[in-house]
Amino acid sequence: MNPIESWHAAALAATAVTALKKNGFDALYVESAEEAAQKLGAFLKKGASVGFGGSMTIKTLGIQDKAREAGCELLDHNAPGLSPEAKLAILRRQLSCDLFISSANALTLDGQIVNVDGTGNRVAALSFGPAKTVVVVGVNKLARDMDEAFAHVELYAAPMNNKRLDKPNPCVKTGECMDCDGDTRICRIYQVLRKRPSMSDFTVIIVGQALGY
Repeated sequence: MNPIESWHAAALAATAVTALKKNGFDALYVESAEEAAQKLGAFLKKGASVGFGGSMTIKTLGIQDKAREAGCELLDHNAPGLSPEAKLAILRRQLSCDLFISSANALTLDGQIVNVDGTGNRVAALSFGPAKTVVVVGVNKLARDMDEAFAHVELYAAPMNNKRLDKPNPCVKTGECMDCDGDTRICRIYQVLRKRPSMSDFTVIIVGQALGY
């Protein structure tokens, strides 16, 4: 990222961090994915159960490997070889884990966190349950307002995640949300965290580079 892009990312992030804190969240800005991984490392305690929200952002940070090295118990519902029953059991355990790590689909400059889920495990855990919640968001997901946030979901996050998951939905052909109505639709639960959930210990880390969709 060149100096002008770095300045712009930091300026937008500063606005979002201030708004997030006003909304009750702990929030900070780091310049790189490496710095974000270091910050996350401080939350990884030996023996702690750690759940993950199925995020390309978190995968990029390599946090699962760091959690293993720290002696954490990983609750990864996307681990290979899981039976449907085992996957469901992990999804349920994530709702009461020691640490839940996820990203978000969008974050507005006035400090509102926007997510769209299919199963609902991520939005459920972000609302209530885990002892500690950390959300990592790249500057590519910052939006001016709620309209822009949902536009980002429809134009980028939804079609790209459908393509990644190999779903036979219309957006895979058009590149944009078509508000489909099939059984394979992954956009089913829409969540906006306007304020920190009242019983949550919740940290948001904004990263000054593009991460995830």
